[in-house]
Amino acid sequence: MPSAIHNHKAGRDYFILESVEAGIELKGTEVKSLRAARASIDEAFARVERDQIWLYNCHIQHYEQGNRWNVDPVRPRRLLLHKQEIHRLSSQTNAKGMVLLPLKIYFTKSYAKVLLGLGKGKNVVDKRETLKKKTHEREMQRALRDSQKR
Repeated sequence: MPSAIHNHKAGRDYFILESVEAGIELKGTEVKSLRAARASIDEAFARVERDQIWLYNCHIQHYEQGNRWNVDPVRPRRLLLHKQEIHRLSSQTNAKGMVLLPLKIYFTKSYAKVLLGLGKGKNVVDKRETLKKKTHEREMQRALRDSQKR
């Protein structure tokens, strides 16, 4: 089974403060394309509109054997959450600089799920600090591993 679809830009460009699991409303052959991991969520974002959460710019490729049942690959898709969660996320995204991002799309049993993250944008200095931390941790792990081999 292919692995989940990840948003590689989310961790680099945003501080993820909270995450929420949501269902996604799919049509026709989109499920088969997702199972084959033929999707991209790097440019995707979610927005609350009229008490519903919609996922935009999520690109799910056409299923090759789908012919006329294929739908638009970048159409807005509705996310399924409880009303209380939608209201809570709506009030939090109204704060300055907060955004809803899809972090991962995966399957639980037979249902497609989206892991939504509530993020705050990083500036250039924050991105450099994160990169320095990751590099330092990687060097420490490498040194520890090398010392254990001896």
